[in-house]
Formats: sequence, structure tokens, C-alpha cells
Amino acid sequence: MPETQGSENVSTKRARIARLAKERRGEALTNLSHHIDVEWLKEAHRLTRKDGAVGVDGQAAADYAAALEGNLASLLDRAKSGTYRAPPVRRVYIPKADGLATRPIGIPTFEDKVLQRAVAMVLGEVYEQDFLDCSWGFRPGRSQHMALESFWKQAMAMHGGVVVEVDVKGYFDAIDHEHLTAILRQRVRDGVLLRLIGKWLNAGVMEEGSLSYPESGTPQGGVISPLIANVFLHEVLDTWFEREVVPRLHGRGFLIRFADDFVMCFECEEDALRVMAVVAKRLAKYGLTVHPTKTRLVPFRRPPRHPPDAGAGGGSPPGSFDLLGFTHHWGLSRRGNWVIQRQTASKRLHRSLHTVGQWCQANRHRPLRDQHAGLVRKVNGHFQYYGITGNGRMLNTFRYWVYVIWRKWLARRSRHVRGGTRGLDRRLRRFPLPNAIVVHSVYAT
Repeated sequence: MPETQGSENVSTKRARIARLAKERRGEALTNLSHHIDVEWLKEAHRLTRKDGAVGVDGQAAADYAAALEGNLASLLDRAKSGTYRAPPVRRVYIPKADGLATRPIGIPTFEDKVLQRAVAMVLGEVYEQDFLDCSWGFRPGRSQHMALESFWKQAMAMHGGVVVEVDVKGYFDAIDHEHLTAILRQRVRDGVLLRLIGKWLNAGVMEEGSLSYPESGTPQGGVISPLIANVFLHEVLDTWFEREVVPRLHGRGFLIRFADDFVMCFECEEDALRVMAVVAKRLAKYGLTVHPTKTRLVPFRRPPRHPPDAGAGGGSPPGSFDLLGFTHHWGLSRRGNWVIQRQTASKRLHRSLHTVGQWCQANRHRPLRDQHAGLVRKVNGHFQYYGITGNGRMLNTFRYWVYVIWRKWLARRSRHVRGGTRGLDRRLRRFPLPNAIVVHSVYAT
């Protein structure tokens, strides 16, 4: 069967699952795994990245593809019969952007990634019918910039308010397995799917030959982890806010969440204080802990058009907060109106520049043309994310410091550059870095 025809058949099945879930919203679905067949697994295989590191079995994607038909048939049989054994996740450590610490990442086997993708394809169609508009992370057709735009539009319409900024400690590693299983069973009662998820939750982690079994957290590095993490906070936070919090507010209020990064904004300070007092208890009920110092209440009302005279008791100016890599604050537009402005958060800027510095150091002996091409890609990549309306100054700051860092490492490569720093500057004029651009405009229709 041609691959395009197989993909169309899988698309038809996915649409059928979505339609069923929408028609039976609020009910537990019991017969979902029958949609997974070899054709479905082929599509899951197609969607799975082939360039990742190998898991504990040492099998690369190319090795698996060499006997794809037989491997997928065997995988399907083991998954449906219950004999599939979820292999441990191989844990490795990679440097953090600051270069001073490392962070762990999990690497499942390639076959495990394919099966997780297949299950995620089923569950994704179900839960997309349930997820609320406040949720923006790891969902088809949604992105960080859409979340930022949603916050901007709603907060501007309210003339700001009071923001409750919440930081959940180690969310993906803290999800309680018992609570997660109970939440999944509210919507999915398919024994095959629940059994597989249970196996992934308890598969264990292999680190330097030692096997451990975490009692909480989503499958490390698994493609299904973002989905089930979304399902968890959908129940714990999103539906609670929609059904319990909003009806009790005295003014307007809204929630914006991207994975575990979220803020709540309220028109009335009284509402913000009440929610601030209970949100930690709500999360603690499901085994989650908020960071005591990073969770805070931020005054964020639009400043008055005509600031009161000094000593007139006009109140303190609005504060600022970070969301998805941007610091949000009030500022004057070119027309003299107060608007919510976003600029690259200082931590993100320093992290990006540190990464550039490491790259320049490692590649300083390569030809200038090659170095320039690599830096152009990095600068353009930075602009693709941070190039939003009103952030031009920080984009130019990033561009300037990339040039300074590049020049520093080139000077160290050859300490006796003719003409010194000025001579190096003259050489680099032939290799200009990209100019700052606005990729995401609030004025775009």
C-alpha cells in the first residue's frame, strides 16, 4: 500500500476517534486500541525522529527500519497481548546553558518511541476535544507566541490587573502516578492503552549500569510525556479554574498556560489574593509543590494617563513578570498610549549569549566564512522566537554582543592581528550579522 494512502487511512481513523470523543464528551471511552494496527504503527514510525541517540538496546532507527514490516508486526502483537516490556530509559547528562551545571535527559529505545507515538496519536484525538482555550503547550496548531498574544489581548482589554505568577517545582518529575492514572481513567478505560502507560511509568531509569525506579514523574524523554503531563494539569488546574474559580470572581480573570508555565490575571485585587491563597493547596492535593519565592502576586494595572504629582498618593507603579522567555511590563507606545510591552528576559538573553560564546570558542579555528554562516543561523533563530513587536532594542543588544563575542574569540585565535581590534573589525565588515526583524507582530491580522 502506498505511504500516502496509508497516511490518509490513518487520518480517517484519527478523525473518527475525535468525532467519537466529541460526541461522548465527559464519558470514559473503552474501545480505542483497536484503531492501532500495522498501518497505524507505520504512520507513528514515519512521525518519529530518526536522528536521536540510541536507547539501552543500542538499536538505531536505520537498524529498526531494515526489517520494518516484521518489527512493527511483532510490536503490535506484543502491545495488544500484554507481553510488551517497556525498556528502561537511558539517562545522560548534558550541560546547561550557563555551563556551570548539567541537566538529565532520558533516551528511550527507538521502538519504544514508535509505540509511544502510536498511543499518543490516539489519546491526542480524545483529549483535544476536552482541552480548554487557556492551554497552549504541546498541542497541534498552538504555540508559545499564540499564548503570548492571548495574554496580551486579554490583559489589554482589562487594562491590566493583578497577575498571579506560579512556579511549580520540577513538574514533570513530580507528577504522582496514582493521581495520573485516576485522571486518565476518567476519560479512557481501554485496558491496552492504560496497561502500556502503566508500563512506561514504571519502566525505570538506567544510569551508568544502575537501574532505578522513580515513584513519580512522566516517562523521561518519552514522546507521550508532554501529552499526559498536559492531561494532568488540564484536570488539576484548567478545569478547576474554569469551573470553580471563574464563577466566584467579582471581576474578570483568565488563565494562560503553556505546559507547566502559567500565569493568572485578575481585574480585582481581592480575587487575586483569594486565588493566591488557595492555588498552592489545590496543587498540593495532587502532589505538586509551588516554589515559595518564585510564586508571587504582581500589581500590573495600566498606569494613569496623567501621573499624579509626587506625594499625591498615586500608588506604586506596575510591576513586571516573565512568561515564556519575555519580561512583560507597561510602556508608552509611539503614539503616547500605555501598552503592554515584552522584551527578552535577561536570563534568556544571558543564556543565549553564553551558548554563542561556547560555540565561538569551539569553532574559532574554522574559516571565517563557515563561522559567519553558523552565527547567521543562530542570530536568525534567536530573531525567529524573540522577534516580537516592541522588542527591537533587545534584539539589537543580542546582535551587538554576538559580534563582540565572535570578535573576542577570533582575537584569541590570532593574538597578533594586523591593525589590532580595528583591523579585525575591518575584516569582519565583509561578514555582517543579520539585522533585527519583527517576526511576530501584534498588528498582524
